[in-house]
Amino acid sequence: MIQQISDLHIAREDALPTPRALQAELPCSDAQAAFIAGARETVRRILRGEDPRLLVVVGPCSIHEPESAIEYARRLRELAARLDGALFPVMRVYFEKPRTRMGWKGLIYDPGLDGQGDIGEGLRTARRILLECAGLGVPAASEVLDLVTPQYYAELLSWGAVGARTVESPL
Repeated sequence: MIQQISDLHIAREDALPTPRALQAELPCSDAQAAFIAGARETVRRILRGEDPRLLVVVGPCSIHEPESAIEYARRLRELAARLDGALFPVMRVYFEKPRTRMGWKGLIYDPGLDGQGDIGEGLRTARRILLECAGLGVPAASEVLDLVTPQYYAELLSWGAVGARTVESPL
């Protein structure tokens, strides 16, 4: 009998959907795509000084409860309507935590907050939240930590960030 010498600590393997499969499962409507394109153009114009508004990225440190995120988006939409002309708010919708130590790595890696690591469900949940934000007319911002996970939802973002802990990665 040959003793197993690799993958000794692997309890299970779960296949992830491809980015294209998840996009087909949870598609972006034409109206949502038009909204996102418009929000990106507004961000571009603000950053170039062509729009006098102040770009503000606001929201929780990270998303861990989808219902609370959607409620926040609704409230931000109402506030944005009152601030039109002065500020352009973009909702911070961060799904991953760039940990340098142990700890919760974010909704994508542990959507149930139970340590099960259902990444497929985490990616689905992230995409659902971003689609809901776009449907509500709320631009979304997120941090890009690697080259893989953004493939599942980057087309739904109005603004992307590379954080301080990520700037030295091969991103």
